[in-house]
Amino acid sequence: MPQLRIALSQINPTVGDLARNADLVVAWTKRAAGRGAHLVAFPEMVLTGYPVEDLALRSSFVEASRRTLDALAARLAGEGLGETTVVVGYLDRCETATPRLGLPAGAPQNAVAVLHGGRVVIRSAKHHLPNYGVFDEFRYFVPGDKLAVVRVHGVDVALAICEDLWQDGGPVAAVRAAGAGLLLVVNGSPYELAKDDVRLELVRRRSAEAGCALAYVNMVGGQDELVFDGDSLVVGADGELLGRAPQFEEELLIVDLDLPAASTDDSAYNPGDVVADGLTIVQATVSDTPVEPYEPAPASTAERLSDDAEIYGALVSGLRNYAAKNGFRSVLLGLSGGIDSALVAAIAADAVGGANVYGVSMPSKYSSDHSKDDAADTAERIGLNYRQVPIAPMVDAYLDAVKLTGVAEENLQARVRGTTLMGISNQDGHLVLATGNKSELACGYSTLYGDAVGGFAPIKDLPKTLVWRISRWRNEEALRRGETPPIPENSITKPPSAELRPDQKDSDSLPDYEILDDILDDYVEQDMGRDAIVAAGFDAALVDRVLKLVDTAEYKRRQYPPGTKISLKAFGRDRRLPITNHWREG
Repeated sequence: MPQLRIALSQINPTVGDLARNADLVVAWTKRAAGRGAHLVAFPEMVLTGYPVEDLALRSSFVEASRRTLDALAARLAGEGLGETTVVVGYLDRCETATPRLGLPAGAPQNAVAVLHGGRVVIRSAKHHLPNYGVFDEFRYFVPGDKLAVVRVHGVDVALAICEDLWQDGGPVAAVRAAGAGLLLVVNGSPYELAKDDVRLELVRRRSAEAGCALAYVNMVGGQDELVFDGDSLVVGADGELLGRAPQFEEELLIVDLDLPAASTDDSAYNPGDVVADGLTIVQATVSDTPVEPYEPAPASTAERLSDDAEIYGALVSGLRNYAAKNGFRSVLLGLSGGIDSALVAAIAADAVGGANVYGVSMPSKYSSDHSKDDAADTAERIGLNYRQVPIAPMVDAYLDAVKLTGVAEENLQARVRGTTLMGISNQDGHLVLATGNKSELACGYSTLYGDAVGGFAPIKDLPKTLVWRISRWRNEEALRRGETPPIPENSITKPPSAELRPDQKDSDSLPDYEILDDILDDYVEQDMGRDAIVAAGFDAALVDRVLKLVDTAEYKRRQYPPGTKISLKAFGRDRRLPITNHWREG
């Protein structure tokens, strides 16, 4: 059987930065060629970054992508890499000779191309367009109607793009009809908890359906709320895992494969044949000649992360990339002494370095001594820059002028803190981090223009119970490494409180978090109705109260900063409900 050394380039592109992304492709192709790779693959839309959202609707951007692709092909050849077959994702447009319904000429397409010998030898576009959760690809793209097969050193390699793997039929079914020896899938697959387990089983199943080995290359890094975890992998035709890249790290995964030779039988497919889902086979040949036999190198298989390590890795990657890609070198947050701000501080230190984290304690007349002490302890443990700015004189000045009482007075304290943080940010150029969690955000337990201010919210998709769990994991991980746990034990164990009035506790306004988070999971994540949640065993009056809190807080969530998605359904990109909404459950 012919041999083929493939290299999966698990890299971190930046949306819109075509020149830098092309530089990355050249640099990683050099690395792969230096290790003897015959075929090098890059992620979905690597030249433009992913997702490009409404940039896809700008014809100037589409044309820039196409020009960059052509220039990249020439550049690779000019730098001595022309004999290496390179597969890249990019933004293209439909060039249907006879425009028809659903495929208008000139419409954007999510595409993949093969580069060799200084030219683009074949192109095809994504067939299945996802339009659920965080994906809006029906808005931007028209589907591809071709299955591209490229012959590389006597092996037929079929190409597919991300969602083409997740949906039945389409390219995967067509690959079996085409008799390809390898299915190569380029991906921009965002992270969700435990998705790596689902991903491996999916790849194995599709490999069996296609009747060939399958290589899956995914990107890493963050783009706004989304984080890409990599986890590129290769399985044999029998489903055996042959190699796997780590999560949340750039990596060049090299795998040597023994693959069936391309058929020369006259009864095999012909270019132009129409196969599954109406796809037309298009074929290009890079080389009919198998490589000289060589000794295969052992492929690496990265150890899987635990669920908690996965979540924490996603949170760190999300913040690190958001800050770096938007030009921030430092971050700023309010340190209350509570668990939420302590966890955000730890994430920030791991993302940008403790020396680039600035924490401000802003005690009011209601702040307890232990809160002030815990805030200072957090700063010392992490090694961040720390200062204290008492807000009582500022609050008193407002109260003397405006005469606020009750909840208005409580919210004023939060807004003075928000104004203080934004002022320091304007002065010193820090990215302000909001420290609210998903449970609070769901119930509206935050103050607009107060604790909700900021440019990024690292834990906005973490329910409160998960905040505690991840905090304990991070401390345990520090002990395992022989380091100081970053989060004070008192911040983890004390009852949570906003401390905006005497002896205030979160439990004064919200149900116990263990119960609250279960109800929120049913309502937000699972889209269960009121009666179904009550039937699951929750008190009807409590369910009514929680659902009312969630429904009436939509306007607050719309104004909350972006934050890293780790769940099935995050507020913002995933869950989108009208602000003006008179529908009530029950």
